[in-house]
Amino acid sequence: MANSSIEWTEMTWNPTTGCNKVSAGCKHCYAEIMAKRLKAMGQEKYKDGFKLRIHPESLDIPYTWKKPKIVFVNSMSDLFHKDIPTDFIISVFKVMNENPIHTFQVLTKRAERLLELNDQLTWTENIWMGVSVEDERVVDRIDYLRDTGAAVKFLSCEPLIGPLDKLNLSKINWVIVGGESGPKSRPMKYEWVTSIKVQCEKKKIAFFFKQWGGRNKKATGRVLDGKTYDGMPLSPKTMRVHV
Repeated sequence: MANSSIEWTEMTWNPTTGCNKVSAGCKHCYAEIMAKRLKAMGQEKYKDGFKLRIHPESLDIPYTWKKPKIVFVNSMSDLFHKDIPTDFIISVFKVMNENPIHTFQVLTKRAERLLELNDQLTWTENIWMGVSVEDERVVDRIDYLRDTGAAVKFLSCEPLIGPLDKLNLSKINWVIVGGESGPKSRPMKYEWVTSIKVQCEKKKIAFFFKQWGGRNKKATGRVLDGKTYDGMPLSPKTMRVHV
């Protein structure tokens, strides 16, 4: 558990750590870099660096939070990785189900397995499910997400490394856009960002612009056309479903 500097969440919770690359968006994975640093610092949880590890002891942590929190689940891993046992994924969902005062944000690049397990998972309203969509080569992830039982479905277009001019946003409630950061970051074009923003506006979908990225993300900031965009999805009880 840790407070997070990620603009669209409050804190992170990692019942698993480690992963492997599956698409172009993974090329400069921030979690892999951070895991190496944490290993060097002697952090027990990262003693194996970015090798996939399961942490059953972490399942108890959300029960200790007394005030409502917005929680990014597995910021240092992917809950739907092929090597994470189905029973453990179900256990993570059980924890989220039993802590309805908190909002849990789950994000995956492995949307096929997400849909495969959909009927074995209990989708309470406090679970927001998202897929990463970095360019047109992986838009099929949206179709898998759309068919899940999640009350709130979202896209993380970060790092945005190509145009997404014809997104099918049916049943999508939230879109996050951000550029890659770090010394080897790939550029993000202004027109890629504004195209997604316009598509969201037409469908009345919450739009969140996270950052321009680049070598120094603090210097480039997160202002788009003179303003910041901090859109968040409405609560499921009042949410408009986009069809």
